[in-house]
Amino acid sequence: MATEKENRKKTGNSGKNSKKRKHYLPYNKPVKKGAYPLRPGVEGFFITCEGGRESRAAHEAINVIESFYEELVGSPESKDEQSELPKKPMNKVTKFTYSDSSSDDGNDDDDYDEDVSNDQTDIKGKSEDISSKDSVSELDVKTEDSETGDADVVEPPLKKPHVESEQTKEQHKSVDKLIEEELAEMGDRSKRRFLKVDTGCNGVIFIQMCKKEGDPGPKEVAQHMMTSLASTKKHVSRFLLRLLPVEITCYTSEDEIKRAIKPLISKYFPEETDTPHKFAVLYDARANTGIERSKVIDAVAKSVSSIHKVDLAKPDIYITVQIVKTLCLIGAVEKYKELAKFNIRQLTSPDQ
Repeated sequence: MATEKENRKKTGNSGKNSKKRKHYLPYNKPVKKGAYPLRPGVEGFFITCEGGRESRAAHEAINVIESFYEELVGSPESKDEQSELPKKPMNKVTKFTYSDSSSDDGNDDDDYDEDVSNDQTDIKGKSEDISSKDSVSELDVKTEDSETGDADVVEPPLKKPHVESEQTKEQHKSVDKLIEEELAEMGDRSKRRFLKVDTGCNGVIFIQMCKKEGDPGPKEVAQHMMTSLASTKKHVSRFLLRLLPVEITCYTSEDEIKRAIKPLISKYFPEETDTPHKFAVLYDARANTGIERSKVIDAVAKSVSSIHKVDLAKPDIYITVQIVKTLCLIGAVEKYKELAKFNIRQLTSPDQ
């Protein structure tokens, strides 16, 4: 009987421990896809980060990209204010002429001293007259008070209560309406400029850019960000590692890549040009082992016109190809190696 009880205790304890282990240990759990997964036809920024910090890195990336986007575009209100303000203070020296005759400096100084002395005597005489008049008026007031007796005490006027006018009420209402509109825009996902999109892959986040006509694209924003960070060495992020612009998102088949890459090739590698470019293809794959690297690189390189040549040593433009599961993310960057391969942490780290 004792042996059966001991076996039950052992099995019961092992069951409880196994449940606790399953509950508290987070490994062997699939990455949950959010409500907005990555899909074809999206442009934005492909960002690598520390594993397990995807949500924090996404919020940080939106703030960083938004700040550099505003810096690149520039607000028109600040430009108008700067144009209205004078660049230098207008410090002008004013000279007073006391005589029309063109006399020497010494004579002018003497005349000025005489005028000052005369003015001072006049001011003294006026002050004496005013003081005598004040003393006489005080005596008259005292005699009147003695004759009349106790005079009525004059009470100070009561302050009127502050009543808000209709204009101030309308202003308060308008401010409240503006705040409500801004909160509604922040809540409305369709009106945001930068959105978080779930990739379903550890250590990788994607920030979608809702581009309008006339706005700079992901390449311009990323290029401006990297050049400014390289010059200032300002630490702007805690979790972000590498940031690459993405202008084309499609499936990983060769036919889809050849079809989707045509707008990017016509934009950066025109067929009729006097200045051909040198280019190279950068390939990287995550969570996908079924596609061959050489086939993807050949599909991208063959879609470029023969006028432009491949140069792996010093290319003018790098075509970046990132494979994430079943999707292919394509973009173009310049000065890739000079800007530390677009690694934010390496750009902002001090030179050793």
